[in-house]
Amino acid sequence: MNTPMITVLMPAYNAEKYIGEAIDSVLKQSFTDFELLIINDGSTDDTKKVVGSFNDDRIVLVEQVHGGVSNALNNGLAKAKGKYIARFDSDDICLPHRLEKQFGFLETNPEYVIVGTDAEYMLENGDHLFDFTCIGHTNDELVDKLYFYCPFIHSSVMYRKDAVLKAGGYSLFAHNFEDYLLWTQLSKPGKLYNLREMLIRIRFNPASVTIDEKWRGRRFREIKRNCIKRGTITKEEGDELQAIIQQQNIKRVKESSYYALCAKKFLTDNYQPQKAKAYARKAISIMPLRWDNYAVFFATFLPVKLIRWLHKRSPNKL
Repeated sequence: MNTPMITVLMPAYNAEKYIGEAIDSVLKQSFTDFELLIINDGSTDDTKKVVGSFNDDRIVLVEQVHGGVSNALNNGLAKAKGKYIARFDSDDICLPHRLEKQFGFLETNPEYVIVGTDAEYMLENGDHLFDFTCIGHTNDELVDKLYFYCPFIHSSVMYRKDAVLKAGGYSLFAHNFEDYLLWTQLSKPGKLYNLREMLIRIRFNPASVTIDEKWRGRRFREIKRNCIKRGTITKEEGDELQAIIQQQNIKRVKESSYYALCAKKFLTDNYQPQKAKAYARKAISIMPLRWDNYAVFFATFLPVKLIRWLHKRSPNKL
């Protein structure tokens, strides 16, 4: 290949179930001047076999010993040929004009270093869960909320590779918020933006590393908040975060968290109380000692106006 304008950077770890659909959505993009750089992070399933089933010269597969998502992303940044990096996860779906629209924005707005998008969230099976509107779209809106909320969906962003390399890439210690910490650094040399379009479908997946952050506990959130405010993280803080994550990195915790989060979304973002009840029941059946699962279940009996009022006043409570 000649040097492509865009590198679609996709880390993959035991992603055989969904990666084929993810790859297919990239290959069908209206913008075609890209390479799809897949970093296989030591998968033990048939991820490599699925990738190999595609016959397209734009696909570049890199194998590495399992080292985590930040390690895979930094490895990908070092090998990427594109001027722009389009981040993408191995279980999500790109809509056909995603690359074209983000590339066009960055090309015509050189003062911006990163652009994200709104998104549709889907269940594990691909069914619609809810539509997500970013916390802000303009640079002023995003900077104003930067130290309170993560401004981007990681899998939706496209950024200038040189800006991210100058910022030092992804922290190896900011487990589960390596992207958020990077965005605080990118806000200094350039502007931030989110397109007011849903150009990606994000899959809620119980096998994912990421779970509902409330399940991580107060200490996890405290470390994260302090690191975001400082813009840095120490190895000691990273080790403490990793220990918390490892304690929760078991199937029943992930599955119960997945069902509880789906129940919340069916209650607050896509009001379907019967589905919310069903998912809350599944969460309770897996982890019957978590009181917040019962709280979500009983909330499904409240009037819709009260639910929406409570969610608007204090969305983090639900």
